[in-house]
Amino acid sequence: MIRWRWFCVCVIALIFISIGSSICWAQYEYIPIDEPLLRKIPLAVPEFKNVTGNSKEAQLSKSAADFLSDCLDFTGYFKLLDREAFLYDPQMDGVITPNINFQNWTVIGAELLTTGRYELKDGRIGIELRLFDTFKGRRILGKRYSGKIEDQRSIILRFCSEIIHYLTGSKGVFDSKLAFVSTGSGNKEIYTCEFDGHNPRRLTYNNAITLSPAWSTDGNWLAYTSYKGDNPDLYIRNLRNEREISIARQGINITPDWVPGKFELAATLSFSGDPEIYLLTGEGKIIKRLTRKPGSDVSPSWSPDGKKFAFVSNRSGSPQIYIKDITTGEVSRLTFEGRYNTQPSWSPRGNKIAYSSKVDGWFHIFVIGLDGGYSVQLTYDAGNNEAPSWSPDGSLIAFSSTREGPSRIYVMTAYGTDQRRLLVVTGEQTNPKWSRSHTNN
Repeated sequence: MIRWRWFCVCVIALIFISIGSSICWAQYEYIPIDEPLLRKIPLAVPEFKNVTGNSKEAQLSKSAADFLSDCLDFTGYFKLLDREAFLYDPQMDGVITPNINFQNWTVIGAELLTTGRYELKDGRIGIELRLFDTFKGRRILGKRYSGKIEDQRSIILRFCSEIIHYLTGSKGVFDSKLAFVSTGSGNKEIYTCEFDGHNPRRLTYNNAITLSPAWSTDGNWLAYTSYKGDNPDLYIRNLRNEREISIARQGINITPDWVPGKFELAATLSFSGDPEIYLLTGEGKIIKRLTRKPGSDVSPSWSPDGKKFAFVSNRSGSPQIYIKDITTGEVSRLTFEGRYNTQPSWSPRGNKIAYSSKVDGWFHIFVIGLDGGYSVQLTYDAGNNEAPSWSPDGSLIAFSSTREGPSRIYVMTAYGTDQRRLLVVTGEQTNPKWSRSHTNN
């Protein structure tokens, strides 16, 4: 009898130790997004509870739950659990804290849970959404939204932003867009799409080679280079009223990049001889020349505070990444590994630069710290991987790749994981550029 009691005590102790370690493991309040070995949080997103149960409501409700799941999966922060494993009936079980059996979720490994209550009435929708910490058995977030049926996507995106902001302190990517170059029309033109590739739209109709899209900080202006005048000239377009400014000086006018928070941009112009980088107003007037060494200086990319910019120069004999400090005028070489390094993109967090480098005849994406230490290669697949562009929160990188044949736009985490194609449209897609903030066009 004593032995049996001792055995029971030992088993109970082991159970509490196991449960206790799991709870401690789940005691997160903040995701360390600068951690390269980030553990994905197991997340359950069941279908929503429907109020009326009519077929139209059920259809919209399921699509909303699926979209919520897809958006959170897109971030790379979560491990989405299979709904087949859920011990839960969305139409019978509860969606608020007192009515949720949290043990049914912890037993399948879910650390976070979202629930939804969905109503369609008189052509309008009402959605209640909640996020729970299953180990603590408590609600983290709760929001109620209403609107038209066509507002459903924006409602789900708003709640996803709330989740990411709570867990990371960042607003995430859900209100951002990408611009990119596509040959779908037979010419290289600028297109835009939402963060997940949704709603691709053609922006330019130049019927000529059009390249290097660049968003202004507020998302209201897009600069790019086009050959529509038989010369590589710069164009600055107001995306609200379609007003366009042209910068057509003798020689090349290429690779624009907006100064963060200002109506100014840097671009490469060659009217004085060698291609050099100049600072321009948003109306195209030259403020000052920024580079002065022999050779070609192209592809400026500003630091988040606008005090420095990275650029490509062949002043040392081969294309390499350099950094210039605007205040001191000091220029320092950043890359020393590889003989062909181009297309720098400065991280929104300010601590890293992504770029393209040629390795054994193929281009791949690398990331390097500002201290100029060892670079980290992020892509290894066949084909060329080029033109990296950071998401506005610095958690993701968009790039173009020919790994499946035609060049397409892909997305990966800032550490090279979860590489996936963003969209497929007619033609080839290159030169992605992520907006820095919300855009209304």
